[in-house]
Amino acid sequence: MNNLRRLVILMVAVAALVACARLGSPTADTAADKSAIDAVEAAWYKGYNAGDGAAVTAVYAEDAVLNVPGLPALRGKASIGDFYAKDAPAFVSAGHSESDGPISEVGVSGDLAWRWGTYQVVDKSGATVDTGKYITVFQRKDGKWMILRDIWNSDAPAAPGTPPASSN
Repeated sequence: MNNLRRLVILMVAVAALVACARLGSPTADTAADKSAIDAVEAAWYKGYNAGDGAAVTAVYAEDAVLNVPGLPALRGKASIGDFYAKDAPAFVSAGHSESDGPISEVGVSGDLAWRWGTYQVVDKSGATVDTGKYITVFQRKDGKWMILRDIWNSDAPAAPGTPPASSN
């Protein structure tokens, strides 16, 4: 009888611990997080296609890193802002616009998330100028998703005479 009593007490204690653990940890709302990340991505495209470098820069975290093809890594929001202040208006004045391509995936884990996708650049006539792929890492800071790391590359072949990428 004494062993049965101990077993019942142990089972009640385990059940109480499980209930407390569930109450103490908020359940992740992955759908809401993905929607918020989609909104950050939409704000990026809206700003870039308007030639508004400041609007593009606004979605990056202070300690973000931007990896632009052909340039050293741009570290920090100020450096990223300097880049987009020139690049976004030049892109628009060339008559281009950019949008997500047909493939896009989002993953969320706690306060970090990633988005992998494809993009396409078209000119004023609607002709495709470029396609490529990107990966963006997001971090939730103070309840708001911001871009923490960003990189993209074109599907176009490298220019003649361009050395192959290092495999280090």
